[in-house]
Amino acid sequence: MNERLNIVDHNQLFRQDKYVRQREEKRAFEAPCSPEEVTATLEYTKTKEYKDKNFARTAVVVNPAKACQPLGAVMAALGFEKTLPFIHGSQGCTAYFRSHLARHFKEPVPAVSTSMTEDAAVFGGMRNLIDGIENCIALYQPEMIAVCTTCMAEVIGDDLSAFLANARQEGALPEDMPVPFANTPSFSGSHITGYDAMLRSVLETLYNKSGRTPQPGHELKLNVLLGFDGYTGNFAEMRRILGMFGATYTILGDHSSNFDSGATGEYSYYYGGTPLKDVPEAADAAGTLAIQQYSLRKTLGYMKRTWGQQVSSISTPLGIRATDCLLEEISRLSGKEIPEALKQERARIVDAMMDSHAYLHGKRVAMAGDPDMLIGLIGFCLELGMEPVHIVCSNGDRKFEKEAELLLKSSPYGAEATVHSGQDLWHMRSLLFQDPVDLAIGSSHLKFAAKEAKIPLLRVGFPIFDRHHLHRYPIIGYQGALNLLTQFVNTVLDVMEEQAPDHSFDLVR
Repeated sequence: MNERLNIVDHNQLFRQDKYVRQREEKRAFEAPCSPEEVTATLEYTKTKEYKDKNFARTAVVVNPAKACQPLGAVMAALGFEKTLPFIHGSQGCTAYFRSHLARHFKEPVPAVSTSMTEDAAVFGGMRNLIDGIENCIALYQPEMIAVCTTCMAEVIGDDLSAFLANARQEGALPEDMPVPFANTPSFSGSHITGYDAMLRSVLETLYNKSGRTPQPGHELKLNVLLGFDGYTGNFAEMRRILGMFGATYTILGDHSSNFDSGATGEYSYYYGGTPLKDVPEAADAAGTLAIQQYSLRKTLGYMKRTWGQQVSSISTPLGIRATDCLLEEISRLSGKEIPEALKQERARIVDAMMDSHAYLHGKRVAMAGDPDMLIGLIGFCLELGMEPVHIVCSNGDRKFEKEAELLLKSSPYGAEATVHSGQDLWHMRSLLFQDPVDLAIGSSHLKFAAKEAKIPLLRVGFPIFDRHHLHRYPIIGYQGALNLLTQFVNTVLDVMEEQAPDHSFDLVR
């Protein structure tokens, strides 16, 4: 009989004596400040004086709630069938993008790199790019290669257009292979900017290659864009809603299959994605519906300007009113009535919200994330009678601020809210200590400030590294609202259970 293996998790492993001694010896070697000094400094960082200094800083960013442009470009590329993301930059940067996405989706992320090092930084990376393209075509046999850049390539001024032309001239890149490319320096913008730049380039490249002339309205179908979306479940929910309408549609940039593949025993580099042939045909659609605005600005501008298409965009449809707006837009663009079954779903979620209202009403919340997600979360919290207080958007701008402030003013529950655009999660930490709240909403990066402030974190957005499978559940639409409501109210009830004295440890809540 085999002996049972005793697998110790790291919570227990690093409490063993040898690791405790190792830490103590390392601490002695580093000659750190005394525990008293550390405690005093930590307490000082929770004061009003420190908060004022924190908000006065301009030369440094600490833990921003955003990632860099190429990460978004990789996600956009993986939204199309048999497309290989190709990153012109260092191997380390590429590993960061891949691991960031893999840790959120728990899936491998195919992407290649030109592996630029010191010599390429001095002499340019053209040779790396041409050789890399030739190798990846031979090894991975993509039907499209989507090229983006990192800081190194941008700082030295590598010209992607010229490099790709040289690659075709040398025969490393076939003449008929589409290669959209986007300049995505990490020192500006964010992951949503990179997503937008690559998606626009993909649509433009495939459309120009087709040689078609747009005939908007010729096809009685919709184009649907979900934008930079960390929830594969949202794609399934959108398809379900559109199917209930009986609408004909094309999702442009459907990365859900690549980030939610099954375990069949065989690995493929490519799982689904929008068919390349569908992109030129999308120019003839009756209209385009986007459920993100801020991550699709260039793309929607291109579709409107070049395809002459009717374009409608809303922020992430979380909750009742935002989903009502989504369904009304689908109905308007498709010419079809809102199905009775969806009206029944609406009634059920309204009933569920009333069931949970007593536990959520008046709860003060802090939130951080991307602009479209935050607009959706603000609206949903106001519907629940929750009170948004601190809203931090590291990649927000003045347009986002105005939209968020207008939405907050529409409800008495938004009266205490302050929108902090361009700030980071170290700013949020000061806010949590100086003006405490009941709940925090955001990505896994917010967990450290939330733990210090002793408030529970509702994990919503991207990335979510420390919980599993949340991305598989939709958060958009009425069903998504029910999923969020369940998460919110049960977190509040968990806290009540932990804090309840014996006489209030009730069986029914």
